[in-house]
Amino acid sequence: MQSEVARLAGGLRDLGVKKGDTVIIYMPMMPRATFSMLACARIGAIHSVVFGGFAPHELAIRIDDCKPKVIITATSGMEVDRLIAYKPLVDEAVQLATHKPDKVIVYQRNLGANNPKTERYISYKKLVKKSEPVGCVEMNSSDPLYILYTSGTTGKPKGILRDTGGYAVALKYSMKNVYGVDEGDTFWAASDVGWVVGHSYIVYGPLINRNTTIVFEGKPIKTPDASTNFK
Repeated sequence: MQSEVARLAGGLRDLGVKKGDTVIIYMPMMPRATFSMLACARIGAIHSVVFGGFAPHELAIRIDDCKPKVIITATSGMEVDRLIAYKPLVDEAVQLATHKPDKVIVYQRNLGANNPKTERYISYKKLVKKSEPVGCVEMNSSDPLYILYTSGTTGKPKGILRDTGGYAVALKYSMKNVYGVDEGDTFWAASDVGWVVGHSYIVYGPLINRNTTIVFEGKPIKTPDASTNFK
């Protein structure tokens, strides 16, 4: 994981992403979504994860608000038994948005979804393969870590800006003192990285506390024919 994150961070740096720039992550619940978040944090870029259930119009609103230098996405995701093609949704959102990102990094999943290669297209796998790993950029505690938007059900989505130091301290404290999780334990938050619970307790909290974390794609629901199994 460390190697993957460091190489992706190097790839982002090679594309001109630097400390203070914004990167939108619009991906299904897969390990590369967490790698992308951590790669941004590694070089001081501000990530803004957009929940994969949002349509192109909603994604375009967030693109225009935070003005990302790069968008990271995947060709597709699985929602229980349904294939969702992410890349065409991103292309439509970029067309709708006034702000245009420099590049769209796409992780190819080979699940049968359409993957149109526009002029902004960059292969995630090729980028990571050719990139040199980079070290961590030093950050002040008050430097921004991420922007996460409200759902927009009560009007235009509002971007919440979270700092680096205080957030990390609060998560470390809560893992130990709220959830009672010790270093080396496995922790599963059945949420999505597109929401704040996913940011805090799928990605940053467990990893800061040296836990194994679980990334679950789809919905953890009981199937009609197998009540004891999750699909």
